[in-house]
Amino acid sequence: MSSLILHSPSGVLAQAQPLRRAAKRLGALGFEVNVDDDALARHQRFAGDDATRLAALHRVAEAAPSVALATRGGYGLTRLLDRIDWSLIARSVERGTRWVGLSDLTALQLGLLAHTKQVSWAGPLACDDFGRAEADGGVDEITRDCFLEAMDGSLEAVGFRTEAGLDGVEARGTLWGGNLAVLCSLLGTPHFPRIKGGILFLEDVNEHPYRIERMLLQLWQAGVLDAQKVVVLGSFSGWKKSPLDRGYSMKTCVQALRERVKVPILTGLPFGHVPTKVCLPVGAKVEMMVEGRDVILAWGHVGPGHDDGHGRGHDHADDHGHGHHHGHDHHGH
Repeated sequence: MSSLILHSPSGVLAQAQPLRRAAKRLGALGFEVNVDDDALARHQRFAGDDATRLAALHRVAEAAPSVALATRGGYGLTRLLDRIDWSLIARSVERGTRWVGLSDLTALQLGLLAHTKQVSWAGPLACDDFGRAEADGGVDEITRDCFLEAMDGSLEAVGFRTEAGLDGVEARGTLWGGNLAVLCSLLGTPHFPRIKGGILFLEDVNEHPYRIERMLLQLWQAGVLDAQKVVVLGSFSGWKKSPLDRGYSMKTCVQALRERVKVPILTGLPFGHVPTKVCLPVGAKVEMMVEGRDVILAWGHVGPGHDDGHGRGHDHADDHGHGHHHGHDHHGH
């Protein structure tokens, strides 16, 4: 049985019920669930003060469970980045721990990649995804199944549909990214991974498209976007239209970006602050292929030599594009 620890490295949990519900459901899915002692700690808007959350993070790393799943995001990891023992977190990964989460967890995932090159998992959060009341929709089946397969090692690819006009796009390199605002906040710090020739995925919540555009342009102006092979946009949810928009939208934001950025920009990745989300290995070598509007993002068989920036190395793309790969791919539609 896989051991799983629920921990709170960021924002405070407003109530204990979703955490209890998540623990029960994850137990029913076959995990041996432990809740960290300070998962429900409170200090201002944080799940305990900085020292408490830092100690919890190191405690989880020392325990090295099969899965370290964050209860929620919010804000808080940025305060800890300069004090995290990255080699301790890296050792837990070497011992088999999969660190999972999204949103504020992007800071931990990208810091880990920048300092140690170890892989973590962009995926669900315990309370948001496994603690959701039945009345509010309960657990999303694709999110659950994708998480289970990612955690047992059988997930080797995800599939999704993008918009027309990107047929034939192929890339291989390091998969990285996460929450756009958190990623931008790391620019210029030692915790920002310097990835060239990568596949960058991004999502955000409660950010109007003009703010998203401004952050994306910051990444472009900093040289980050054009240094990648592909940029993949997930869900940008929760924003409200303004009377000043006058036809400006997420679609026109992406259009403005495409006029400037040299590399392909794909949309439609089922990932972000939405019920249906795939799991993605942050820092893993992946390959991506677009056929028509169908995208396959695979990591099951990507060997060394795939991200040397020159496209050398054996081409496995045919295996993936036609569903011959082992494991499963999840389509988020």
